[in-house]
Amino acid sequence: MGNIQSPAPVKLFVGLLTSISEMSSRAEERLAGLFGAVDARSEPFPFDLTHYYDASMGVPIYRTFFSFAELIEPSAIAGIKIRTNELEAAFASESVAVQRPINLDPGYIEQSKIVLASTKNFYHRILVSGGIYAEVTLHFEKGAWHPFPWTFPDFKTDRYHPFFLALREMYRKQLYRVRARADAGA
Repeated sequence: MGNIQSPAPVKLFVGLLTSISEMSSRAEERLAGLFGAVDARSEPFPFDLTHYYDASMGVPIYRTFFSFAELIEPSAIAGIKIRTNELEAAFASESVAVQRPINLDPGYIEQSKIVLASTKNFYHRILVSGGIYAEVTLHFEKGAWHPFPWTFPDFKTDRYHPFFLALREMYRKQLYRVRARADAGA
Protein backbone atom coordinates (compact mmCIF):
# COMPACT_ATOMS: atom_id res chain seq x y z
CA MET A 1 0.00 0.00 0.00
CA GLY A 2 1.35 3.39 -0.95
CA ASN A 3 1.52 6.28 1.46
CA ILE A 4 -0.68 9.26 0.68
CA GLN A 5 1.42 12.39 0.34
CA SER A 6 0.53 16.03 -0.12
CA PRO A 7 1.20 17.14 -3.70
CA ALA A 8 3.93 19.65 -4.40
CA PRO A 9 2.68 23.14 -5.20
CA VAL A 10 2.61 24.04 -8.89
CA LYS A 11 3.11 27.20 -10.95
CA LEU A 12 -0.04 28.85 -12.27
CA PHE A 13 -0.15 30.41 -15.72
CA VAL A 14 -2.95 31.76 -17.90
CA GLY A 15 -2.98 31.81 -21.68
CA LEU A 16 -4.81 34.82 -23.13
CA LEU A 17 -6.27 34.85 -26.62
CA THR A 18 -7.37 38.19 -28.07
CA SER A 19 -7.50 40.10 -31.33
CA ILE A 20 -7.62 43.47 -29.54
CA SER A 21 -4.08 44.45 -28.55
CA GLU A 22 -5.05 46.74 -25.66
CA MET A 23 -6.93 43.86 -24.02
CA SER A 24 -3.67 42.19 -23.07
CA SER A 25 -2.63 44.79 -20.50
CA ARG A 26 -6.19 45.16 -19.17
CA ALA A 27 -6.53 41.40 -18.76
CA GLU A 28 -3.09 41.14 -17.12
CA GLU A 29 -4.09 43.77 -14.58
CA ARG A 30 -7.33 41.97 -13.73
CA LEU A 31 -5.59 38.58 -13.57
CA ALA A 32 -2.98 40.02 -11.18
CA GLY A 33 -5.83 41.29 -9.01
CA LEU A 34 -7.19 37.74 -8.82
CA PHE A 35 -4.02 35.64 -8.63
CA GLY A 36 -1.23 37.93 -7.45
CA ALA A 37 1.84 39.40 -9.08
CA VAL A 38 2.72 38.38 -12.62
CA ASP A 39 6.32 37.15 -12.64
CA ALA A 40 6.65 36.25 -16.33
CA ARG A 41 4.88 37.05 -19.57
CA SER A 42 5.48 35.70 -23.04
CA GLU A 43 5.66 37.57 -26.27
CA PRO A 44 2.36 37.57 -28.21
CA PHE A 45 2.28 34.49 -30.44
CA PRO A 46 0.12 34.32 -33.59
CA PHE A 47 -2.83 32.02 -33.01
CA ASP A 48 -3.04 30.87 -36.62
CA LEU A 49 -3.36 27.09 -36.69
CA THR A 50 -7.13 27.11 -36.36
CA HIS A 51 -9.93 29.52 -37.25
CA TYR A 52 -12.23 28.23 -34.52
CA TYR A 53 -12.47 31.59 -32.71
CA ASP A 54 -12.31 33.98 -35.69
CA ALA A 55 -16.05 34.70 -35.88
CA SER A 56 -16.48 35.44 -32.17
CA MET A 57 -13.10 37.07 -31.45
CA GLY A 58 -12.04 38.81 -34.67
CA VAL A 59 -8.68 38.46 -36.43
CA PRO A 60 -5.76 38.27 -36.17
CA ILE A 61 -5.73 36.52 -32.79
CA TYR A 62 -2.64 36.38 -30.59
CA ARG A 63 -1.87 34.24 -27.52
CA THR A 64 0.11 35.63 -24.60
CA PHE A 65 0.99 33.70 -21.44
CA PHE A 66 1.22 35.16 -17.93
CA SER A 67 2.59 33.28 -14.93
CA PHE A 68 2.11 34.19 -11.31
CA ALA A 69 4.64 34.47 -8.48
CA GLU A 70 2.63 32.51 -5.92
CA LEU A 71 2.68 28.72 -6.26
CA ILE A 72 -0.71 27.01 -5.90
CA GLU A 73 -2.13 23.65 -4.91
CA PRO A 74 -2.89 21.65 -8.08
CA SER A 75 -6.54 21.15 -7.10
CA ALA A 76 -7.04 24.94 -7.02
CA ILE A 77 -7.13 24.91 -10.84
CA ALA A 78 -10.89 24.19 -10.83
CA GLY A 79 -11.72 27.35 -8.87
CA ILE A 80 -9.26 29.32 -10.98
CA LYS A 81 -10.98 28.19 -14.21
CA ILE A 82 -14.33 29.29 -12.80
CA ARG A 83 -12.86 32.71 -11.95
CA THR A 84 -11.28 33.13 -15.39
CA ASN A 85 -14.62 32.24 -17.02
CA GLU A 86 -16.26 34.95 -14.91
CA LEU A 87 -13.57 37.40 -16.01
CA GLU A 88 -14.17 36.48 -19.68
CA ALA A 89 -17.89 37.16 -19.19
CA ALA A 90 -17.15 40.54 -17.57
CA PHE A 91 -14.96 41.59 -20.50
CA ALA A 92 -17.60 40.38 -22.98
CA SER A 93 -20.29 42.48 -21.26
CA GLU A 94 -18.06 45.58 -21.64
CA SER A 95 -17.15 44.99 -25.29
CA VAL A 96 -18.85 46.34 -28.37
CA ALA A 97 -16.05 45.43 -30.77
CA VAL A 98 -16.41 41.63 -30.76
CA GLN A 99 -18.60 39.02 -29.10
CA ARG A 100 -15.68 37.50 -27.18
CA PRO A 101 -12.85 39.97 -26.60
CA ILE A 102 -10.74 37.54 -24.56
CA ASN A 103 -10.37 33.81 -24.01
CA LEU A 104 -8.53 32.73 -20.86
CA ASP A 105 -6.97 29.30 -20.51
CA PRO A 106 -5.57 28.67 -17.03
CA GLY A 107 -3.15 25.88 -16.41
CA TYR A 108 -0.16 24.93 -14.35
CA ILE A 109 3.32 23.68 -14.82
CA GLU A 110 5.19 21.20 -12.72
CA GLN A 111 8.48 19.47 -13.39
CA SER A 112 7.07 16.72 -15.60
CA LYS A 113 3.95 18.19 -17.19
CA ILE A 114 1.78 21.08 -18.25
CA VAL A 115 -1.89 20.80 -17.28
CA LEU A 116 -4.73 22.87 -18.75
CA ALA A 117 -8.20 23.34 -17.24
CA SER A 118 -11.36 22.98 -19.33
CA THR A 119 -15.13 23.06 -19.01
CA LYS A 120 -15.38 20.32 -21.65
CA ASN A 121 -15.19 16.62 -20.83
CA PHE A 122 -13.50 14.14 -23.16
CA TYR A 123 -11.75 10.77 -22.87
CA HIS A 124 -8.41 12.30 -21.92
CA ARG A 125 -9.72 14.73 -19.29
CA ILE A 126 -10.34 14.09 -15.62
CA LEU A 127 -13.01 15.84 -13.55
CA VAL A 128 -11.35 18.00 -10.91
CA SER A 129 -14.37 19.69 -9.31
CA GLY A 130 -17.50 21.68 -10.08
CA GLY A 131 -17.69 20.78 -13.77
CA ILE A 132 -14.04 21.64 -14.42
CA TYR A 133 -11.75 19.08 -16.06
CA ALA A 134 -7.99 18.91 -16.35
CA GLU A 135 -5.79 17.45 -19.06
CA VAL A 136 -2.09 16.87 -19.32
CA THR A 137 -1.27 18.81 -22.48
CA LEU A 138 2.52 18.46 -22.66
CA HIS A 139 4.97 16.23 -20.82
CA PHE A 140 8.65 16.88 -20.14
CA GLU A 141 11.08 14.18 -21.19
CA LYS A 142 14.76 14.16 -22.16
CA GLY A 143 15.08 17.92 -21.75
CA ALA A 144 12.12 18.91 -23.94
CA TRP A 145 8.34 19.30 -23.99
CA HIS A 146 6.39 16.66 -25.93
CA PRO A 147 2.72 16.61 -27.04
CA PHE A 148 0.07 13.91 -26.93
CA PRO A 149 -2.38 12.99 -29.70
CA TRP A 150 -5.01 15.24 -28.06
CA THR A 151 -2.72 18.25 -27.53
CA PHE A 152 -4.09 21.44 -29.10
CA PRO A 153 -2.44 22.25 -32.46
CA ASP A 154 -0.71 25.42 -31.22
CA PHE A 155 0.75 23.55 -28.22
CA LYS A 156 1.92 20.75 -30.54
CA THR A 157 4.26 23.14 -32.31
CA ASP A 158 7.39 24.18 -30.46
CA ARG A 159 6.59 27.92 -30.56
CA TYR A 160 5.66 28.01 -26.84
CA HIS A 161 8.36 25.60 -25.70
CA PRO A 162 11.11 28.18 -24.96
CA PHE A 163 8.70 30.10 -22.72
CA PHE A 164 7.64 26.92 -20.93
CA LEU A 165 11.26 25.77 -20.55
CA ALA A 166 12.08 29.08 -18.85
CA LEU A 167 8.92 28.83 -16.74
CA ARG A 168 9.87 25.28 -15.70
CA GLU A 169 13.28 26.51 -14.53
CA MET A 170 11.65 29.37 -12.62
CA TYR A 171 9.27 26.87 -11.01
CA ARG A 172 12.11 24.49 -10.06
CA LYS A 173 13.92 27.32 -8.24
CA GLN A 174 10.73 28.33 -6.45
CA LEU A 175 10.02 24.74 -5.46
CA TYR A 176 13.56 24.34 -4.12
CA ARG A 177 13.07 27.44 -1.92
CA VAL A 178 9.67 26.19 -0.69
CA ARG A 179 11.15 22.82 0.24
CA ALA A 180 14.18 24.43 1.90
CA ARG A 181 11.89 26.60 4.06
CA ALA A 182 9.79 23.55 4.95
CA ASP A 183 12.91 21.57 5.90
CA ALA A 184 14.21 24.47 8.00
CA GLY A 185 10.89 24.67 9.84
CA ALA A 186 10.67 20.92 10.47
